Amino acid sequence: MSIFLGVNIDHIATLRQARGTKYPSIVEAATICEESGADSITLHLREDRRHIQDHDVLELKSKLKTKMNLEMAATDEMLIFASKVLPEDCCLVPEKRQELTTEGGLDVFSQLSRIKEVCGELKSNDIKASLFIDADKQQIDAAMECNAPIIEIHTGHYADCKNKIDSNKELNRIIEACEYANSLGLQVNAGHGLTLENTGNIAKIDSIVELNIGHSIISRALFVGLANATSEMKDLIREARGL
Repeated sequence: MSIFLGVNIDHIATLRQARGTKYPSIVEAATICEESGADSITLHLREDRRHIQDHDVLELKSKLKTKMNLEMAATDEMLIFASKVLPEDCCLVPEKRQELTTEGGLDVFSQLSRIKEVCGELKSNDIKASLFIDADKQQIDAAMECNAPIIEIHTGHYADCKNKIDSNKELNRIIEACEYANSLGLQVNAGHGLTLENTGNIAKIDSIVELNIGHSIISRALFVGLANATSEMKDLIREARGL
């Protein structure tokens, strides 16, 4: 079974925003990633606009050769913006202003009515809704109730493990969640905290369709270039899948 790579380019914008310049170019970065094997481009338009800006999303939508996966909070503001841009996919994520990065999965279960409403609005605009959730059956069942066609399993807890025992425990939890979601007919994606060192075991999970990876690829690009960083991650996940 094929496996696809989505590259998150948020931190190209982080570097730009650090100096308030017009460079590095988000469009150029996305183009390099696509030419080097990325199957989609992911970007997170946060409420505080700390990296990606509205104009980045609008410009990219007309330039991408693959597809756009727009990460966003389930707010009215973001829903209106998504209906204007019309990305192929929208991944709903939790957001806290004080966090450095997304710290965990979306609690769909406790916000069932609202998330279901947002998923319905996205569907009415021919946008596929994806829910970024922890590897938890309760959250997977809630995603099904929301009629979301896609879930993205949060791999951050696995990535943060400090020893092999904990890592294997988290990996098994992810495997079980992926298999369960797949049995319900959900498309299963995964991502967060994935690197060249820890991605292989995740990529081996047959039920995972797409991996979304950003920070490690952009970091690696400082030393080997963005094209090489993208292509070596693509090669790694394909090799892990036996392709």
